[in-house]
Amino acid sequence: MNRNISDGLNFFSKVTPKRAWNALKVLSSYYESKWTGKAVHRGSPIAISFEPTTSCNLRCPECPSGLRSFTRPTGMLPADLFKQTIDEIADTLLYLTFYFQGEPYLHPDFLKLVGYASQKGIYTGTSTNAHYLTDANAKKTVESGLDRLIISIDGTTQETYQQYRVGGKLHKVIEGTKNIIKWKKALKSKTPHVIFQFLVVKPNEHQIGEVYQLAKELGVDEVGLKTAQIYDFEHGSDLMPTIDKYSRYEKTTDGTYAIKNALDGHCWKMWHSCVITWDGLVVPCCFDKDAHYRLGDLKEQSFTRLWASEPYQQFRQTLIQSRSGIEMCKNCTEGTQVWA
Repeated sequence: MNRNISDGLNFFSKVTPKRAWNALKVLSSYYESKWTGKAVHRGSPIAISFEPTTSCNLRCPECPSGLRSFTRPTGMLPADLFKQTIDEIADTLLYLTFYFQGEPYLHPDFLKLVGYASQKGIYTGTSTNAHYLTDANAKKTVESGLDRLIISIDGTTQETYQQYRVGGKLHKVIEGTKNIIKWKKALKSKTPHVIFQFLVVKPNEHQIGEVYQLAKELGVDEVGLKTAQIYDFEHGSDLMPTIDKYSRYEKTTDGTYAIKNALDGHCWKMWHSCVITWDGLVVPCCFDKDAHYRLGDLKEQSFTRLWASEPYQQFRQTLIQSRSGIEMCKNCTEGTQVWA
């Protein structure tokens, strides 16, 4: 069976009647809001992202974790806060991503948290730089029930890889990948679905073909090419790829750069998902890396109350009225397409 089809079947196997009904309520309220211009919301989130930690071992140049540039504190997600929230929304939650900023495997109980969510029938995924996928961790990863494992590999040679993954070692990424594939076979497990994520930037764009070949040789299930978010993009960047379809930006007539995406007055992400930081802050999406748009704190109120709160509704309404007026949306190329 095709590996992507297998992953798709695994995902849809998690869809219960209650989760399907919730998704229908969310979808209908999104389109009603889009068509009427008035924010309404029904249901619970279909997907959420939980941040295990903001700590990271690498120093990638366009990442707050890598740059050590956060204004918010660094820490580890408390297990009790995580379990309390999951217990509250597990019946309707379909997809749980263990990632926001940082390297998830630095959390000492990361795989125990994955296992807790997996036991509740939630589709789980994470993203890692693979430097901690030791033989023992790889075995535990497969045993945890993790459904999707995104491995960042932004080069097929050490020279290219380290230009973005500063401080990283490509041989560790390859070794970690081999460990995961080995234990999937040994434990006769179809999960996790392993994806090589290749962030296309100018220094590595010539290796796009090579990463597909490497993935095939190692037995990786899928390759995903991702465009890079550049924070100070207006005057260009050495990271901007020369291949236009892999760039989020385009050159204007005055020589500066602008984002390609038209900032339409709606965003699917505000209706179906959210991000929870390691210390329980709920923010609208993954573009709010420093948690400036805090919509609530799970240490102070339940998720259900927070999700339907007046501040959250006001934020959705502000977005419908003027998405371009929200600072974090100005560098966004996502969110307008349903299921994006």
